[in-house]
Amino acid sequence: MSQHIERRRSSPAHREAYAKAVAAPSEYKPRLVTAATVRTQIHGTSRVGEFNSRLAVGITKYVGTMWAAYVFAVIGITSLVGAVTNNITLTLLAGGLSSYFLQLVLLPIIMVGQNVISASQDARAEGDHLTLTALHTMNVRQLEMLEQQAKILDQQSQILEMLRGRQAG
Repeated sequence: MSQHIERRRSSPAHREAYAKAVAAPSEYKPRLVTAATVRTQIHGTSRVGEFNSRLAVGITKYVGTMWAAYVFAVIGITSLVGAVTNNITLTLLAGGLSSYFLQLVLLPIIMVGQNVISASQDARAEGDHLTLTALHTMNVRQLEMLEQQAKILDQQSQILEMLRGRQAG
């Protein structure tokens, strides 16, 4: 088996789990990683932290839809219409909504939501990496066993040929 060279930086916990998966792949148990299990790493386990995480992820998912794009387009067109028609109220309302609310409030919330989603994806990737490492190690060991069995079968065939040669001679 070739020596594994670590090319990335990982946490000590991941390195320890990796070493265990390589040493005893049949004892490795895959783990299910969901957004809910990782959410506490960003904002903690308190009710406020849970609320913040849920709100940020919910807004991030909603803003990433075409319906949100339509709403933003309507806000932009409304501001344009207000500017063209010299309607100061409409221009200030649409411009204030887009520049203040969307940029100062919505963007930080989206960034927090992305952090929560990213942490969840990273945790899933680590879990998948450990599972695939354990499966790879088992496959390599199985291939080594098959090669050994093939050598044994070749030796048995040679012994049978020798015995048949003695019987014929």
